[in-house]
Parts: sequence; structure tokens; C-alpha cells
Amino acid sequence: MNSMDVEVLRTAIDWQDRGHRVTLGTVVRTWGSAPRPPGSLMIIRDDGQVAGSLSGGCIEDDLIERVRRGELAARLPQLTTYGGSAEEARRFGLPCGGSVQIVLEPLGAGSQLRELLAGIESRRRLVRRLDLATGLVNLDEAEAGAGLRFDGEQLHTVHGPRLRLLIIGGGQLSRYLAAMAVMLDYGVTVCEPREEYHEGWQAMAGVTLSRAMPDDLVLAMALDAHSAVVALTHDPKLDDLALMEALRTPAFYVGALGSRRNNDARRERLLQFDVSPAEAARLRGPVGLKLGGLTPPEVAMSIVAEMTALHRGADLSGPLADWGPSQTVCLTSTGHA
Repeated sequence: MNSMDVEVLRTAIDWQDRGHRVTLGTVVRTWGSAPRPPGSLMIIRDDGQVAGSLSGGCIEDDLIERVRRGELAARLPQLTTYGGSAEEARRFGLPCGGSVQIVLEPLGAGSQLRELLAGIESRRRLVRRLDLATGLVNLDEAEAGAGLRFDGEQLHTVHGPRLRLLIIGGGQLSRYLAAMAVMLDYGVTVCEPREEYHEGWQAMAGVTLSRAMPDDLVLAMALDAHSAVVALTHDPKLDDLALMEALRTPAFYVGALGSRRNNDARRERLLQFDVSPAEAARLRGPVGLKLGGLTPPEVAMSIVAEMTALHRGADLSGPLADWGPSQTVCLTSTGHA
């Protein structure tokens, strides 16, 4: 669950505490080109105030009015669809004939939003089950690989941190990368065993600073398919220690800062540490998409963009995936070229 959706839950609780009737909308299915993915949330207050988004503005006005008039989800959860026909898609401005299916749920004391929010804030991953016929809700620990499910009778939504990022190095670029990753709901750990970098590190919400050695930390974190690792120190004694262990894990992204030549040399070194050729080939280096960035925040943005593309299954075989020798930016962990 991303930080925007957490704010939706907090706002819903606040509105309920102030005596408002609140309806929660959840995107459960999309067809064609839909503006928001399944799992997107929006709340509608009895006076028409809203938080969150279900379509980026295409259907919200109509939905708000229908909820306010009591036409939808007045007492029990209800399913509604927008864009079921080409004419309706044009009417609401849904792109490319797309359509979106939404479950609307009147919130009450049994909705367990407080319990859900408390679990999220304690970094637990929970599944929330809503029975459409009764409106009953229950919470449970989410199993590995669990995601949104809707069979027409029950809606299962998964909440809590889904992604983790381990950054090797505590310099300037690391701070920008950590800040951007937190906004995308990564739980971020920065590994910096060098004492000389600790004094200058600025504490950040959602970011843990570890002084452990990189290889030990990778093993301790038990990285899974929802994990990413980025090595930014330019010190082979640190970066390579992390990479040799990270490349053996299911982590969906393992990257290292440096030029093409440096990363080719790094792959050769890793092969000498019992990293297989297939594992070494997984290394994203030079790290980041070819966005033309030069400054630390721009490079951090290119790294986050590449991580997002891989996580979402985008095709990175095109020109954005290749920095090329003429565009390589070589930043140390302090952010200097």
C-alpha cells in the first residue's frame, strides 16, 4: 500500500470521528486503458468531500453525486462499473475505451480501519476481507505473494509495505534515492559501515541506517522478490560484498553505480566469488534509465524509474535502458562526479 492510500485511511478515520458518513471506493477490475490500477482507493464524505482517486477525475463527479443521493452503497457494499460500453467510456472520458469496476463500501464501526492502519504503521502486511452480502470485515496476516482478489462476493485487499530497498553507502546520492523510494512506499535500509559518513547522515522517516557489513546485512534481511538493492559507494570492498550475496537472492532489482567499463570489471570480479554467469548478468549496471540526468537527484530519479519499470514488468530493451558510454555519469557516494 502506498503512502497516498495510507493518507486516505487516516482521513476516513478522521471524518468518521467527526460524525460524517463515509463511503470507501476500491478499484477491483479494469479493462482496456484505465487511469488507475486495481487496489486504488477513494473515500466520499456525505457532503461530497473526497480523498484519493479512482480514475484520475474521469468518473469521480458522477460517483460522488450518486453516493450523496444514496443511490449506491447506502447500507451495504455495492459493485458498480463505468465504461461498460464505448458510449459510456466516451461520456466519462475514459481513455481508449477503458472501463473500471468499483466496490463501494459504507464505512462503520466494524470496518476495522483503525486496526488496519495500526498494522500498516507497524510494518505488518495484512489482508482485509470484505463480504459484499453482509458488509462484514476481517483482517489477517497476508501470505507471501497475496494480492487483490475479487470473486463478485468477497473482496480481498492487501495492505502494508510491499517493497524493500537496501542502499549500500550513506552519501548524498543515497539520501536522494532513499527519499524518493520512501515516497513510493519502500521500506528503506541504508548500509554504511564507514564511521566517517555517520556524522553527516541526516535521519529520515521510513529509513533505517545500518552499520553492519553489506554481505552480513543482505543475509540478515533475507531479501525476497519484493526487494531491491543498489550499491552506491564506488568501493569494491563494500559494493561487491553486497552484490555477491544480493545476486543470489530473488531480489527483483540489483544495481550498481559506475561506468559501463567499471561494471564489466565488477561482473568479472563477482565471477571469481562463485557468482554464476547467470547471476552476474542480472546486475543492472550502469544503474538507472538513460534520462540524461547529471545531478544526484536526477540520477536518483533515473534509478527509481528503472526500479519501477522492472517491478511493473515494463520492457526495458529499448533506448532508455542503455546509458551508453557517452552518457555515463560517475558519482561517488558523496555525490561528486
